[in-house]
Amino acid sequence: MGFIQKDALRTMIITYLGLLLGYLNKGILFVLILSTEEIGLINLILSVGLLFAQLSNLGAINAIAKFLPFFRENNEQKQNFFVLNLIFVFAGILLFSSIVVLLQSQIVDYYSEKSALFVDYYYWILPIGIANVFFLVFEAYLRSLFKNILSVFLYEFILRILITILLTILAFDWINFNQFFIIHALIYFVPSFVLLIYLYKSNEIKFNRSTLKISRKFKKIIFSFSLFSYTNTIGSLTVITMDALMIAYFIGLKETGVYTTIIYLTSAMQIPYKSLMRITNPLIPQYWKEKAMDKMSELYQKVSSISLVIGLFMFLLVWVNRVELFSFLPQEYQAGILVFLFLMIGRLVDMYFGLNGTILITSKKFKYDIIFTFVLLFSVFVLNYLLIPKCGIIGAAIATSFGLLAYNLCRLIFVYFAYEIHPFNWKQIKVIVLFSIICLAFEFSGQIFQNRFVELIFNSLFVTISFLGTIYVLNLEPEINNYLKTGLKFIKSKRKPER
Repeated sequence: MGFIQKDALRTMIITYLGLLLGYLNKGILFVLILSTEEIGLINLILSVGLLFAQLSNLGAINAIAKFLPFFRENNEQKQNFFVLNLIFVFAGILLFSSIVVLLQSQIVDYYSEKSALFVDYYYWILPIGIANVFFLVFEAYLRSLFKNILSVFLYEFILRILITILLTILAFDWINFNQFFIIHALIYFVPSFVLLIYLYKSNEIKFNRSTLKISRKFKKIIFSFSLFSYTNTIGSLTVITMDALMIAYFIGLKETGVYTTIIYLTSAMQIPYKSLMRITNPLIPQYWKEKAMDKMSELYQKVSSISLVIGLFMFLLVWVNRVELFSFLPQEYQAGILVFLFLMIGRLVDMYFGLNGTILITSKKFKYDIIFTFVLLFSVFVLNYLLIPKCGIIGAAIATSFGLLAYNLCRLIFVYFAYEIHPFNWKQIKVIVLFSIICLAFEFSGQIFQNRFVELIFNSLFVTISFLGTIYVLNLEPEINNYLKTGLKFIKSKRKPER
C-alpha cells in the first residue's frame, strides 16, 4: 500500500487545510455573520443541489469508475468513453432541470409555511446542481486515472478560500445577503471549470466525431450496470438529503441550520477516511478485472482497520471536548450534542465496513444492492416521519444512524456469503477496547481546568497520546503505524538543512 499511503497522506494534508477553512467558514463566520435561518437556507440549497447532481449524472460517475480500466490502455477509446458519459450527463441535466421547473408550484406549497425563505431561492438549486454534477464527473474520471490531488485541492481548499473572502466582504456590509447568496452559488463553478481546462490541456479529453467501438454485449453490461448503480446512488444520497428536507418541512429552516451544521462536523471527521477511499476505491474494479480476490480481501481488511482507528480517534477528539466546543456556539446549537452522538455512530459503522459498498456495486452481483438501498430509504423515511415531529432534530439523527447501521450490516453479510471475504481481524477488538477505556475514563474524570481553551488543548493532547500512542507502541494496527512513520519521515525531510 505504498503509493496509497503517499497519495492518501497528500490528499489528507490538503483536506485538513480545507477543514480549517471550512470550520472557520461554517463553524465561526456563518454563525457570527448569518442568522440560523440563513444558514439553514444555504445548507438546504446545497444539499438539494448535490441531490440534483447525483440524479442528473444518470450513472455516469459509477460507470466511469467501473469500466474505465477496460479502456485505460487505449487513449482514444478512453477519451471517447468519457465523452459518451458526458453526453448522458447533459441529457440528465436537461431532464431534471425540467422536473425542477415543473415541480416548483408543489414544492412552494409544501415549504411556504415553515420555510418561506427556501421558496424565494428555490431555482438556485439548478446552478449549484449543475456545477456539482460536472465536478463529480471530472473528479471520477481523474480518480480512475489515479490523479486525485488537483480535484481535492480545488474543492477542499480553493473553494473554501473563496467562500471565506466572500463572507468577509459580507461582514463589512459591502454586499447584502441576496448578493452573497448569488455569488456563493456561482463560486461552485470554479472547481469544475478549472478541472475541465486541466483535462483538455493535459490531453485527457478531446471532443471529436470518432465513435467508441464497443460490442453489443459489453454495451448491454455497461447500460445495465449504470441503471442499477444509478438507482443505488440516488437512494444513498436521498437518505443524506432527506433529513434536511424533512426537518425544513416539519420544523423550519432554523432547526435545519443547526442540524446541517452538525452534519458538517461529522463529515469533517471523515476527511482522513475519505482521502483513503479516494485512493483505494479505483483498485476494486481493477481487482475484479484481474480476478485477484486475495488482493481484494487483503485490501478490504486493511482499509477497514485503518478506518476504524481513524473513526474512533476523531470521535474521541470531539466527544471528550463536546462541552468546550459547543460552548462557542449559540444556545440553539446545544441540542446538537446528541445529534452529533447519533450521527457519528452511523458514520463510524459506515467507515468501518468501508469497502463493502464498492466491492458489491462493482461486482457481477451489483443488482442485489438495490434491495438494500430501498430498505434503507424506506426505513429512514418512516423513522424520520415518526421521530422528527416528536424528537425534533435528534429524531432525524437517530433515524439516519439506524438506517446506516442496518444498511451496512446487510451489505456486509451479503458480501461475506457471496465472496467469502470480510473486514475483521482480532487486533480490531484491542483497538475498540482501548477506545472504550479512554472514553469511560473521560466520562468519570470531570473537568480538570477552569479555562475552556486549556481544557480543550489538554483533552486533545491526552487523547492523541493515549490512543494513537498506545496503538503505535503496541503495534495494534500496523498500517496506522506505517502512516505515522511516513508522516514523521516527511516532517524530518522538510526540517533537514540544505547543503
